[in-house]
Amino acid sequence: MSGNPSSPTLGGSGEGNWEIQKPKPQRSRSSLLSRHSQKSKRTPEDSEESTPLLLHDDRANYGDANSRPESPVALSLRSLQSDGWGKEKSLRRWPTIVALAILTLVLLAIIGFGFAAPEVMEEYAKEAVVFEPTNLSIDSFTSSGVRARIQGNFTMDASRVHKKVVRDLGRAGTWIAKAVESKRTTVDVHLPEYDDVLLGSANLPPIVVDIRNGHTTHVDFITELKSGDVDGIRRIGTDWLDGRLGQLRVQGTADVCLKSGIFRIGPQKVSKSIVFKGDDIPVFPEYDITNLKFDEGHRDAEEGMLVNVSLVLSNDYPVSFEIPSLRFDILVPGCLTSDPYIALADAVNSKVQVRPQKNVNINVSGFVRKLPETLITACPDTERSPIDRLLHSYIQGDETTIYVRGSKEPLAETPNWITALIEGIVVPLPFPGHTFSDLIRNFSLTDVHFGLPNPFAAPTSPKSSPRLSAVVEALIGLPEEIQFPINVGRVRADSDIFYHKKKLGSLDLSEWQRANSTRAELKGDDQDYLLVRSTVKDAPLDVTDDDVLADIVQALVFGGKPVELGVKANVDVETITVLGQFVIRDVPAEGKFFVKPISGNDMVSFSPKVGDLEILDTTKSSVIFEVKVNITNPTEYSATVPFVNVNILINDTILGHATAENISVVPGPNCNIPVSAVWYPSEKGGQMGVRVGEELLSQYISGYNTSLTLKTHAGTIPSQPHLGRALSRFSVSIPTPNLPTPKNPDRPDDGNDGDDEDPDNRVPRFIDDATMHILTSTATLTLLSPLRHTTLHIETINATAFYNGDPVGQILYDVPFAVPPGPSTTPRLPVDWSLGSVGFDAVKKALGGRLKVEAYAEAGLRVEEYKVDVWYEGHGIGAHVRI
Repeated sequence: MSGNPSSPTLGGSGEGNWEIQKPKPQRSRSSLLSRHSQKSKRTPEDSEESTPLLLHDDRANYGDANSRPESPVALSLRSLQSDGWGKEKSLRRWPTIVALAILTLVLLAIIGFGFAAPEVMEEYAKEAVVFEPTNLSIDSFTSSGVRARIQGNFTMDASRVHKKVVRDLGRAGTWIAKAVESKRTTVDVHLPEYDDVLLGSANLPPIVVDIRNGHTTHVDFITELKSGDVDGIRRIGTDWLDGRLGQLRVQGTADVCLKSGIFRIGPQKVSKSIVFKGDDIPVFPEYDITNLKFDEGHRDAEEGMLVNVSLVLSNDYPVSFEIPSLRFDILVPGCLTSDPYIALADAVNSKVQVRPQKNVNINVSGFVRKLPETLITACPDTERSPIDRLLHSYIQGDETTIYVRGSKEPLAETPNWITALIEGIVVPLPFPGHTFSDLIRNFSLTDVHFGLPNPFAAPTSPKSSPRLSAVVEALIGLPEEIQFPINVGRVRADSDIFYHKKKLGSLDLSEWQRANSTRAELKGDDQDYLLVRSTVKDAPLDVTDDDVLADIVQALVFGGKPVELGVKANVDVETITVLGQFVIRDVPAEGKFFVKPISGNDMVSFSPKVGDLEILDTTKSSVIFEVKVNITNPTEYSATVPFVNVNILINDTILGHATAENISVVPGPNCNIPVSAVWYPSEKGGQMGVRVGEELLSQYISGYNTSLTLKTHAGTIPSQPHLGRALSRFSVSIPTPNLPTPKNPDRPDDGNDGDDEDPDNRVPRFIDDATMHILTSTATLTLLSPLRHTTLHIETINATAFYNGDPVGQILYDVPFAVPPGPSTTPRLPVDWSLGSVGFDAVKKALGGRLKVEAYAEAGLRVEEYKVDVWYEGHGIGAHVRI
């Protein structure tokens, strides 16, 4: 039929293209089921319109003729016979049997098609029809719907029919009909499961299709599509967006008038249901945000934030149309899922061109006015507001969901039915986050001040942790999306400190710290930066790994080079923008900073010196004293020490301990730092400790270079016993501070005794000079006591003087005498001269003058109740020789 030039074109009425031709009268027609006998005397003219279709035989009438009336079929056949029928009894009978059989089959076929064909053809059509859409384009939007052009291919595929009987009958029937034409039809589409709501209606023009198996008809027509019940459609869309649309049954109904050839079929009520479920239900298309910009701007004389978004939407469907500009409301979630959404901005899309199976580019411009109070107010039982949660998810790189709702304020060019349709439909739009792990490009601490914990604070109190104060500088690389001015008013953070990728502890910056920010630029870098400075005061450092702290301190003291520490933090930033003040929480920050070493390889660079020593209390085995220490801090770091106690050792033998309380150490010179100490060698070391202590004192008063070892212990910081134990892994050695030696005003300066040296650096000189009396065999010694406030007593003395290694004489004296502070002279001490020795001869030769001698002595000393035995070596002692 497709080749028939009279077939109506698609889109036209087609009614004038069909004509029904009446059959012309036949002048001669032979019988279809019989042939004339050669003995027949009828002429062709006699057979016109009267030739019988079946031969008649009177003998076919069995029984009483009146017992059964003739059927209408028999009467009809009989009326076609001529009067000459009875004269041809001699005609052969087999053509009559054949004709009767064929007629019977025809009648059966007519009866079968009349009763069974509708159901058979319906089943065949349902399974064999294939319509493949190739293009759907919207020509224009109208006041009630759209004018659409539909293109596709119509095919009857008999292989899709499962039942052979239906398949064979359908192929036969459609081969006879060849084509079917539908008249102009209105199709209504309803949704039975949604109270039979009207989805829409379509006004279809006349369409002609070839219905023979394997034949394809290209369909191309324009139709008017009208929207149905807007509220019902909106309800369906909401269920689909909320994921509640498990399946959808769509039912189309129409009164269809069909024509096939010369046969016309009156209006037929046609209803078709299709169930969509599973993969048949379309999913929200994939999209990719290609551009996002925030900038300061104005709209309708109102100041706010301009937002421009560009995205690409995937389109897998053969549709083509133009979406007009539409207005939307941008919403964000409230505190609870049951709370209404909060309006954040309004947005308008530019016109969008949709092409078949091609990605769609969409540009949207939005405007954010002053943030509503509900958006920035903290939610119940939490410190976070809805915008805090939104920004937190975004900057953490998590997917954030915002909501788009059709605006109630339509644009002038938007048809009212579209506004009514999208109004109230809320579309959840997953918004990919943007990780800001590299937001802080540089992180540094300057003017660092360390404070030790409060020793009497509760272990769980923040005051029991070390404290840190510093000026923190952060160089923040602003994301390219931010095009508007931004300032930072305050910052706070919870940060973790690392050393060699091992966590030291947490620096608590939970209290807001004032900050200031300025724009910065880097050479050769087009990115904008924000330099933020904040002063941190007394932030608790919660040490969680004491071993790591010990490693850091050891590196600072002995490493001789800066120690690199890493920091990872979640920062809360109070920003000031055109929208007002609001907090951006949990901005990830990661960086590193360097701590300069405290000294090179030991504590010599601190140059500790004792300015004064005062004995506070004594026992028979211990001395409690206080010293004023002067040190030079070579670093730029300062420290506050509420309380610290360290052990004093010599070769792993504890001789005592020292305590510092409420002191501050600043860069550079630090004078008169009070330190109390307890000298108690026997407490921890027993008799070995006593001997070690005596050896230390002996070397010290003799001018030897000695050193002390300082080591922490569990009681170093009472509130942090584990910290003291961890730091005890290593020790700090310092030179034994020299006690200031008083000057002897009565001794003449010979230029060789070092009196011009700095008193703090002068080698200790316990015996300053001596006077020898040859005739009385006595001697007096001038002693210089370093104790400015306490009198020293010498209980016993056994001393020998030498000249160039040869003995001069010996003093044995067991009568105690006092040595007051400063220079003093001993009583006359008896001398047993070494007569005949080279040393004694040198003394005699020096009579009336001075002689440089050496001395070695063993003495028993007492300071109040404390007693100790020491030895002493003196060199270059000036001795006056008298008669």
